[in-house]
Amino acid sequence: MFAKVLVANRGEIALRVVRACKELQIKTVAVYSSADTDSLHVQNADEAICIGPAEVSQSYLNIPRIISAAEITNADAIHPGYGLLAENPHFAEVCEACQLHFIGPSVDNIRLMGDKARARQLAIQAGVPVVAGSSSVISAHEEALGVASQIGFPLMIKATAGGGGKGMRIVHSPEDLMGSLVTASSEAEAAFGNGALYLERYIENPRHVEFQIMADRQGNLIHLGERDCSIQRRHQKLIEEAPSPALRQRLREKMGRAAVAVAQAANYTNLGTVEFLLDDKGNFSFLEMNTRIQVEHPVTEMVTGIDLVKEQIRLAAGEALRFKQEDISLKGHSMECRINAEDPETFLPSPGTISKFRPPGGFGVRVDTHCYPGYTISPYYDSLMAKVIVHGEDRAEAIARARRAMDEFAVEGIKTTIPFHQRVFKDPNFIKGRTHTGFLEKLYDPKGSKAPT
Repeated sequence: MFAKVLVANRGEIALRVVRACKELQIKTVAVYSSADTDSLHVQNADEAICIGPAEVSQSYLNIPRIISAAEITNADAIHPGYGLLAENPHFAEVCEACQLHFIGPSVDNIRLMGDKARARQLAIQAGVPVVAGSSSVISAHEEALGVASQIGFPLMIKATAGGGGKGMRIVHSPEDLMGSLVTASSEAEAAFGNGALYLERYIENPRHVEFQIMADRQGNLIHLGERDCSIQRRHQKLIEEAPSPALRQRLREKMGRAAVAVAQAANYTNLGTVEFLLDDKGNFSFLEMNTRIQVEHPVTEMVTGIDLVKEQIRLAAGEALRFKQEDISLKGHSMECRINAEDPETFLPSPGTISKFRPPGGFGVRVDTHCYPGYTISPYYDSLMAKVIVHGEDRAEAIARARRAMDEFAVEGIKTTIPFHQRVFKDPNFIKGRTHTGFLEKLYDPKGSKAPT
């Protein structure tokens, strides 16, 4: 097992990793920017190193400074959390070259599954259904028109190195294709340093269902059931739940086998998530695979009783899986609400100092947060300020508990998305489990006019 882990991240996930390490009796090192001096992950780690100013390019994305902090503190492993450098193969490669264990999958895994076009081909080879689309990246406008005529409109432009909705565009006609390609490529280049694109048939209002994968270096690989992440805005997840209200056991087993097949085809190790689109007829298609711990991992923890971050660390240290597929069962129902420092009507960021912070509690309620009264939400970083995770005996109890938790959660000094969640948990269609990726637009504007941007 590792002696000391440097956490190359910030916010709630950095604190989450520090806590997991402490339970494993591993020393921790926090890195932080000048804007995060008072952050809880800094206060709770055994050591802390400032790696630069507030701008992420000069701090949390500055690989030489992170590596230097690890070497100065004699850390023997680095946990990247999610976002930032978590799915950067170059960072994992540098860690490896500097004899630092990267707590995640192999460099080859990250590089392969991070290329969405190659991952799609891998799924096809594994016999897993995919959405109709281009067989490789699109290199010219004429090629794009040819592929588009084959798969039909509407279609989706996607960045091969994409994530979080960046480099994605829905195109409804040939006339809009060229302009959308240019815009998507520019956006992808700015966000990921890679402007390559591919095309897929656009599926209207599917469910977004993902399976948690766990694999060791000895060849053992299992899934831990699914999460339904259909409540989204601009491809950003806002509410997740496990299990999915759309899956019966037969379909769950079929999708689970498909997820395992994709991971096996990639010779995958450590934790990962295989994501699918599911239509209203029960047909599913491979979407992508994320090679990191997910923001929404707590809902899986709540229904399986397994600490995913601790298992991730154990696997990175070379330990064998402690579970077999038959050991995994989903107990009850869990939901996660992402509480962002944003206006609940416009979703515009709301940075500032928190004057009051009273998180919910009670039976079946968990709050993962790095915030407290007097903490300042910086405009430099993601607006996620807390995750409220609830667990109930069934979905109805989980909804009731989530509704109660949202009513208890009191924050002043900034705007938050708590009222948005209160609205969702009162919606009849959500209560009945009738959700899809276009649900938010209908919730905000059921008559079909423009939803908030």
